[in-house]
Amino acid sequence: MVKQERAARTRQALIKAAAEVFAEEGFVTASLSTISRRAGVSNGALHFHFANKGMLADAVESEAAQAVHRITEAARAWQGDSLQAVVDATHELMSSLAHDPVVRGGFELAGDWARRGESSLRAQWQHWVEDSLRRAERNGALAEGVSWVDSARVIVAATTGFEVLAGEDDSWLSRQNVTRFWDVLLPRLVGRQDLDRLVSAGSRSTTAVSSPLSERPAP
Repeated sequence: MVKQERAARTRQALIKAAAEVFAEEGFVTASLSTISRRAGVSNGALHFHFANKGMLADAVESEAAQAVHRITEAARAWQGDSLQAVVDATHELMSSLAHDPVVRGGFELAGDWARRGESSLRAQWQHWVEDSLRRAERNGALAEGVSWVDSARVIVAATTGFEVLAGEDDSWLSRQNVTRFWDVLLPRLVGRQDLDRLVSAGSRSTTAVSSPLSERPAP
């Protein structure tokens, strides 16, 4: 049991270290020796768990995908098929990109040209947003004349843009920045009468804005 626990800790340390190195250097440039050194283990220990760099990248992306799944499922469980679930999930994803090296590394790999076709992480997020907006439209949550297709494209493009821009400036992932995005977008997605039910700062945030959007000046 002790050996199993030690092996599990070593594996997690390697995945975390690999995620950090992949995010900093890219998949092609990253070396296994750099990753093992960052994890504080020998090259032999690394190869015991992962035969090559591709397998390490797969493990990083798999764990990142599980994290994204937990975020989206929690948002839907809390808010159901509503736009608030999308707002909440967006905030949680951006927070994870800022603070969880595995999620950050997973998305970096998803955008790496050398891994193109290997990763479904961005597609996973896109499909969930599209499904959520489709449900919202079916439930009458979108304003008249607003399509779920256009709405989803804007949200996916913006959130992917935040992720990419954060490579140079982490402030793109800040709650304040994401809240501003929703402050601008929500009044265009829903009717005025529905704004009082939506919190652009995220409904589960301790820093959420107390006043509803409908009490703010119209855009």
